[in-house]
Amino acid sequence: MRNMRMSLAPRRAVAALAAVLLAGSVAACGNSDTGASGGGDDKIVLGFSQVGAESGWRTANTNSIKEAAAEAGIELKFDDAQQKQENQIKAIRNYIQQKVDVIGFSPVVESGWDTVLKEAKDAGIPVILTDRAVDSADKSLYKTFLGSDFVKEGRLSGEWLVENSKDATGDVNIVELQGTTGSAPANDRKKGFAEAIAADPKLKVIASQSGDFTRAGGKQVMEQFLKAHPKIDVLFAHNDDMGLGALEAITAAGKEPGKDITIITIDAVKDGMQALADGKFNFIAECSPLLGPQLMELAKKVHAGEEVPPRIETEETTFTQEQAKAALPDRKY
Repeated sequence: MRNMRMSLAPRRAVAALAAVLLAGSVAACGNSDTGASGGGDDKIVLGFSQVGAESGWRTANTNSIKEAAAEAGIELKFDDAQQKQENQIKAIRNYIQQKVDVIGFSPVVESGWDTVLKEAKDAGIPVILTDRAVDSADKSLYKTFLGSDFVKEGRLSGEWLVENSKDATGDVNIVELQGTTGSAPANDRKKGFAEAIAADPKLKVIASQSGDFTRAGGKQVMEQFLKAHPKIDVLFAHNDDMGLGALEAITAAGKEPGKDITIITIDAVKDGMQALADGKFNFIAECSPLLGPQLMELAKKVHAGEEVPPRIETEETTFTQEQAKAALPDRKY
């Protein structure tokens, strides 16, 4: 009997250990309720540095990313750079130290990223650019760019103006509210618009200045434009928020926006679309902020080592007043 009791002891120990392991396995399976793709250790960690919260578009973009990460079961480490490149570089370096699986960011400006992107590459962390591109000559520093064709947005805006200025007599004076100086959308939208209006020599940009993509900036710069230039026929704003700020300045100056001054903007957020539907704006080129779901799919693919296209563009359109009225009831942002 003694020998039997001795032989049973190791069996009981093995059984106890098996029970512990089984309990741990059940607990790990329970983690699937959090939306993780597998056990806790398999959950992808995405570090994302956002430009800031300078506009309605940016807020919608941030919400899309946060909601999509939760739905995809991806752990999101989020940072608001407050429109400062140095804050984004610091955030990216923090993500490298934390050994996240993927880094995503929307660059404040186009230049000055090579050093920190090389640090991420050397650490074996893939990088995805969203919304805004960088001007690095080394395309191996990031896996892909997800966003809009800003040159096309500017060109579509200019082409609409060319078409709708055919019957104008004399010079058509245009003022331009640029986005953040050095940013990809500011550079590219300006370029596309200039290329398009070159088709009609009577279309002349008489003033161009940055309003930093904010309503306050748009209002302030438009006030300056109105004081300096007694005859302004057209306002081209690089985003809706600056255009909405400019509306206040135009109204305060005793002019009627949309009639005395034709207003062209880019983005198509709800407030901008409402201004277009109300006849205060005249034309909007869309730039969709709802990039979250596509970003999460890309994060999964690059983490798995899959090949992805170097550039992925979102599908977008343009709006006139009647089109805005039709689209507003179902507008998600």
